Amino acid sequence: MTDGTTFGDRLEGAFETRGRLCVGIDPHAWLLDEWGLPDSGAGVREFGLRVVDAAAGRVGIVKPQVSFFERHGSAGYAALERVLDLARDAGLLVIADVKRGDIGSTVEAYGQAWLSQGSPLRADAMTIYAYQGLGSIEAVMRQAEAADAGLFVVAATSNPEAAAIQQAVLQGSSREGSSVAGAIVSGVDAWNRSREGASERAFGSVGVVVGATIVPEEFGIDIATDARPRVPVLVPGIGFQGGELRDVPARLGALAPGAILTDSRGLLAAGPDGIAEAIVRRADEVGALDV
Repeated sequence: MTDGTTFGDRLEGAFETRGRLCVGIDPHAWLLDEWGLPDSGAGVREFGLRVVDAAAGRVGIVKPQVSFFERHGSAGYAALERVLDLARDAGLLVIADVKRGDIGSTVEAYGQAWLSQGSPLRADAMTIYAYQGLGSIEAVMRQAEAADAGLFVVAATSNPEAAAIQQAVLQGSSREGSSVAGAIVSGVDAWNRSREGASERAFGSVGVVVGATIVPEEFGIDIATDARPRVPVLVPGIGFQGGELRDVPARLGALAPGAILTDSRGLLAAGPDGIAEAIVRRADEVGALDV
């Protein structure tokens, strides 16, 4: 999993060797059916393992969507543990898309589950909510740092209903006047810059989630910041959800060098026989971007 290097350093290595495409592992019921697999713990296990096999050696990053495993209870979690094991053995960087969020000991326990050494669910990074403020997840940010792991804090997503919250202007806080999304991005940037040796690193270990179909400035996100370490930006919504690769660099501006471009259903719909070729084609498209 890690040789003591930070998540940001490992992300830099993945970009340099395999590019910035991230393959989502989302075993929807309809995809399982199209793949000829049962909608069960055994089915999501086989699906996940096949996706990892297709991704290995072709990309550097995968992102299991935990909810699709979780819906099968203990069998689904056992399947996910096996998928995570195989991905680690294949040298893939794994982002667990869990989107947990809470305060106090509860959110710390989430961090222990997904980031701690020795946990069967350990990933290189996890997605997390911080709508109670970045201070609510500071313990997890410190856990991630101690474990050489990463976090991706949800900032701005593609679903229209979220805009009312993410664009809301803060009051009565140290970032008063900023939007919720803007405060998350600037707060993550400040955290990364405050870490020891940060200025010598290409990427911080805490990133943000910004959907491919949104315009960051409309959410109060500053896309002009250009300093080290760069903020990793997980960009879901490419392909099936309508996000266009060609739009990403201009939309993200100075944040673009940290972009992790995620495609899930757009690749998975190619089926078990076509997914490897689909990954190669998409990786070539991503590699041709000017970021």
